[in-house]
Amino acid sequence: MTEQLAVAVLGANGRMGSEAVKAVEAAADMKLVAALGRGDSLEGLLDAGARYIVDLTVPDSTEDNVRFAVEHGIHSVVGTTGWDAARLSSLEATLAANPGTGVLIAPNFALGSVLASAFAAKASKYFESVEIIELHHPSKVDAPSGTAVRTAQLISAVRQEAGMPASPDATEKSLAGARGCDVDGVRVHSVRLRGLVAHQEVLLGGPGEQLTFRHDSFDRASFMPGVLLGLRNVASHPGLTVGLDGYLDLGI
Repeated sequence: MTEQLAVAVLGANGRMGSEAVKAVEAAADMKLVAALGRGDSLEGLLDAGARYIVDLTVPDSTEDNVRFAVEHGIHSVVGTTGWDAARLSSLEATLAANPGTGVLIAPNFALGSVLASAFAAKASKYFESVEIIELHHPSKVDAPSGTAVRTAQLISAVRQEAGMPASPDATEKSLAGARGCDVDGVRVHSVRLRGLVAHQEVLLGGPGEQLTFRHDSFDRASFMPGVLLGLRNVASHPGLTVGLDGYLDLGI
């Protein structure tokens, strides 16, 4: 029998963390060795013999958590937001000093969402206009969502490479926020509504037609197959990978 992956979940008492605990416990090729909550010492990872962590904590602590893991040779799968360019650069420096350790930072673990974003980015160079609408529950603390930012960045890169101009927009007067925010030249609109979980639409428009890529997560269980996929692949991808699409064979 293949040796089980020794996994610890950080943020285990949160909504996503509790789902991750159940998913790891149910996976035949994994063993949950620790489930840490707020205030628990990271030294518990070493005591438990963790070789992998799933970080689903909060932006204020995720950087320290992942740095600790990398410095101790523990692979990390991270779903916590707040990783700006400066933090990513610092993490890459830490990883360079600890070769062989892998970190995956994924704005979204729902495989359908990752695929929709990748396909939308690929298609965007064929359409004059593109905008994103992301819809989430009202307890979400950041806007726009990390998934929407990642999608906009992917779209922008594809369109720039193809030499596409900015989406046409003749707006001269508007109330603050009416046109959403600008992420690398792509307009992103955020909705916060009771009853929602996580949803995103990418709208692509051309003369006489519109193409929409929409993904809906109705339950946080939808994120767990991606979390498990990340855990199973992170050791074979040393260094930093941003986006679960980096582990998928999309052929694009």
